[in-house]
Amino acid sequence: MPAHVHMLLFIVLVLLSGLPEHAQAQKSDVKKRMQRKIVVSENKRFLQYEDGQPFFWLGDTGWLLFEKLTREEACRYLENRKKKGFNVIQCMVVPSLPLVNVYGDSAFIENDISRPEVTEGNNHTDTQQYDFWDHVEFILDEATKNGIHLALVPLWGSVAKRPDMSVEKVAAYVTHLTQRFGSKPNIFWLNGGDIRGDVRPEIWKTIAGTLQSNDGNHLVTFHPFGRTQSSQWFHNEPWLDFNMFQSGHRRYDQVGKDDVRSWKGEDNWRYVLEDYAKRPPKPTLDGEPSYENIPQGLHDTTQPYWTAADCRRYAYWSIFAGSCGHTYGDNAVMQMHKPGDRNRAYGARNYWFEAIDDPGSFQMQHVARLMLSRPFFERVYDSTLVVDQSRGYDFIPATRGRSYLFAYTYTGRAFTVALGRISGKTIRACWYDPRTGASQTIGIFENVGTHRFQPPRKRQNGNDWVLIIDDTSKVYSLF
Repeated sequence: MPAHVHMLLFIVLVLLSGLPEHAQAQKSDVKKRMQRKIVVSENKRFLQYEDGQPFFWLGDTGWLLFEKLTREEACRYLENRKKKGFNVIQCMVVPSLPLVNVYGDSAFIENDISRPEVTEGNNHTDTQQYDFWDHVEFILDEATKNGIHLALVPLWGSVAKRPDMSVEKVAAYVTHLTQRFGSKPNIFWLNGGDIRGDVRPEIWKTIAGTLQSNDGNHLVTFHPFGRTQSSQWFHNEPWLDFNMFQSGHRRYDQVGKDDVRSWKGEDNWRYVLEDYAKRPPKPTLDGEPSYENIPQGLHDTTQPYWTAADCRRYAYWSIFAGSCGHTYGDNAVMQMHKPGDRNRAYGARNYWFEAIDDPGSFQMQHVARLMLSRPFFERVYDSTLVVDQSRGYDFIPATRGRSYLFAYTYTGRAFTVALGRISGKTIRACWYDPRTGASQTIGIFENVGTHRFQPPRKRQNGNDWVLIIDDTSKVYSLF
């Protein structure tokens, strides 16, 4: 055999022999990362691992994950989200009563949440020993393997409003949750569940108190009703570690009669600024903006549907205003719409296993990548950076650190930036594409005065770009 063939075979064997070790090392890295506790950052505006590394919340809404997906389907979904950079899945533990999962396992005896239906053992292959709570645990463990945290809503708002729901039952149920899952490393708790905090407040107080008493290892927030924020009711509560708001699914012109005084329309960045103005300081994020492929206004399926471009706009607007992360959603995925479903809510046009690859799901990773590419904890919203600010879709939020700044345009309109607000005698500018994560160099400029920047292509909704400006003395990624 010729010498070069021997060498080729040798190289192939070396590469193949290294694959298992490499894969094992990757699994080990994920396991170590998932064992680290997540806490609020020192400046009280962001989340971080306890070792000081930033945790940028990039969430997806898989609300009915436990109820509707098989073990195999759950694995497929989690692996898909891992590849796209999602690190949090928001899901309901009890979305409705009676509650039965895809295997026919009931969650409770006689629909009494204080009486979880539990079988002996935890054999994932034996349906006689595999109950609803085993299924939840299986998915939690699979999420851990994929480096994903599950943000668990113990009791959805519609269930809490049932007349037979008492604080005693709720306390017993949440105690069961914490005893069964409190040792899992990959949990956030979402109190509430699409409900105002002043509706059944005794329920939310009971959930919060039981979590505090039984689980001090995981952060807690409150998922509120559309167009409201947790800070409206609970900002000063010691159990609320960070705020969450639901900017909702309505257009600027779809004002409800109850929304007139507090109406923000699509300006989800306004919620962030309102939360920032409160004391003590706490992190905040948009836990439910408009979903991809859901009707504008939510209920009328004759309306236009929100697109991936809208999802990008909501993400960059709120993050650049100062949020600690963002949650994306897709109509079919959030309800895990499957063939044979009796109810196709909100005009879902495809199934969950198709929708997991809708365009917006690929594009969310680019905002996370951008935010983690520069010093993270020093970043602030700066309303003075854009000289010719505007409203509506032409609004351009800008955020900066000491040596960099980002500004986002949804319409691709030209805008003027005030320079000299970051370090450096000279600055380097480029355009970052939120669709692809690629960048285009603009040039190097003196860091004085103002400069007008013209994004690529023609001006129109969805021609969105991020202007990146860096101090040239710093070595940052240009993507």
